[in-house]
Amino acid sequence: MSDSRSALLRVVVGGHGDLVPDLRRCLPGRGAWLHPTGECFDLAVRRRAFGRALRVSVPLDTTAVAEEIATHEQNRPSSGNQP
Repeated sequence: MSDSRSALLRVVVGGHGDLVPDLRRCLPGRGAWLHPTGECFDLAVRRRAFGRALRVSVPLDTTAVAEEIATHEQNRPSSGNQP
C-alpha cells in the first residue's frame, strides 16, 4: 500500500532499545513507516517487521508506539452515520 507519508506514522529506535514514535518526522536515524492503526501495528509486531526495517537484531520495546496508536485511534473521528 502506498499512502502519502502524511498519513503514516514514523518510528525510530530510541537510545534504550525502545521503539519511539517520531511525530514530527525529524528524529535522527533510520525510520520505519506504518499506518497508525492497531491492525497495522499488530501485523508489524507479529511479522517482526520493525527489527528488519530498522536493521536491529535485539528485541524492541514497542510500548510507546502502541500507546501513540491507541491515542490516535481514540481521537480519530468515527466513520458511519451519526444522527
